[in-house]
Amino acid sequence: MTRDHNYSALQEYGGVKGLTNLLKTNPEKGIHGDEADLSCRANAFGANRYPRKKGKGFWVFLWEACQDLTLVILIVAAAISLVLGIATEGIKEGWYDGASIAFAVFLVILVTAVSDYKQSLQFQHLNEEKQNIQVEVIRGGRRIQVSIFDIVVGDVVALKIGDQVPADGILISGHSLAIDESSMTGESKIVLKDQKSPFLMGGCKVADGYGTMLVTAVGLNTEWGLLMASISEDNNEETPLQVRLNGVATFIGIVGLVVAAMVLVVLFARYFTGHTTNPDGTVQFVKGHTGVKSTIFGVIKILTVAVTIVVVAVPEGLPLAVTLTLAYSMRKMMADKALVRRLSACETMGSATTICSDKTGTLTLNQVS
Repeated sequence: MTRDHNYSALQEYGGVKGLTNLLKTNPEKGIHGDEADLSCRANAFGANRYPRKKGKGFWVFLWEACQDLTLVILIVAAAISLVLGIATEGIKEGWYDGASIAFAVFLVILVTAVSDYKQSLQFQHLNEEKQNIQVEVIRGGRRIQVSIFDIVVGDVVALKIGDQVPADGILISGHSLAIDESSMTGESKIVLKDQKSPFLMGGCKVADGYGTMLVTAVGLNTEWGLLMASISEDNNEETPLQVRLNGVATFIGIVGLVVAAMVLVVLFARYFTGHTTNPDGTVQFVKGHTGVKSTIFGVIKILTVAVTIVVVAVPEGLPLAVTLTLAYSMRKMMADKALVRRLSACETMGSATTICSDKTGTLTLNQVS
């Protein structure tokens, strides 16, 4: 009835008065509110909660950190550098360059995964605190503050401007009560509620006026509960900074690969045409005279030069520096109880130089126009 805004069905129940009688509540005094009453109503109609999707585990964050484009380039370069280094300089000294790059990549991946995992846990905790809204209800003839999660069917809730409607319900009494239903409809929509249009949906905001409502549905039985249970908190959205860094990494990688390929072609051409000489002036490759082993080592040295160009082109410290900077910033924000679920919002606001706002709507209605 409430979900479909079926006014005819409400009249069949005898209107608001008949519905309050069926729910064993009083429009002015509310429910009894003792433990037995609250437990009975919660068992019959459910709690004002909805199941949340389980957060990602640490290994998921570790796998996502490995997929960074800059790190992928460095991993490939480390593997090639390790193989070529051992082949040319021996296992005692040839593993230094490749192993140092691999260690830097491992450190970046580990720091990124740990930071993202901790931030995810802190976000979940702070998000629960943010959603734990205190609402004013009438129980046993007294007005008390309770958590939105403790609302039960039959509760009489007092609403005023700026409040969130805690659950689906029906207007009992009100004075110019206007409800902002944009959170449910997806577009700006202010609806004036009266006895001809008494249905209220949870999750909406009181844009103007004041009144009292009778709670008729809670939790997953509400439109808001079904909506929140179906959506995911994390959509893997890349922030503007991450987009730029990926673009820079791609550009550097392409330039490095192109230059390395050009150098490789030139050095191969010089080597096999006999223009490459040793420090003593002798030619490194003479067709028909140079052995296979010497030729292979000459080719490996040329490949080492090309790989070195790629490794030098990609800065190993950039991902780690960015990761540590973002982790420190997020830690500072969450320490100040600034709950910002999307990092892109922080970056956008951080780059803003001027903010123009109208104090009337911003301060009184908590709306930025």
